[in-house]
Amino acid sequence: MKWITRSRVHVDRVACPWLIARFVDSGAEFLFVPKSRVEEVARETGAIPFDTPGAELGHRDGRCSFESILAKYGLTDPALRRLASIVHAADILEDAESDPLAPGLEAIATGYSLRFPDDRENLARQFEVYDSLYAWCRLHCAAAG
Repeated sequence: MKWITRSRVHVDRVACPWLIARFVDSGAEFLFVPKSRVEEVARETGAIPFDTPGAELGHRDGRCSFESILAKYGLTDPALRRLASIVHAADILEDAESDPLAPGLEAIATGYSLRFPDDRENLARQFEVYDSLYAWCRLHCAAAG
């Protein structure tokens, strides 16, 4: 399936493709377009919009887009929920203090954006970060539970 979001990916727009590719749609194809063209290109291509204003898989009811995807697809893995709290705090400025790992994720995301301004390359490189963070979350949840 095709998925679409705004270009110039950052925290949530990297975490969401990672989540989609790893847990929802292993054959996902991601499209990145200017914010003003998301709806138009989604209609033309049939792509599913995420992390863009008005999208079902966007910021809703106090959730970031990553959390909206978890809810929509019934993903209940405790490690994914732990990762969601980090992504939420790194992505939503007013909740930045809600998770101590959020500033680190924000710093990493900013560094990758500066080094790799091409959205596809940025994603390809940052998926390793999310794979590693998810592995840590699994270890953390196993130790806690």
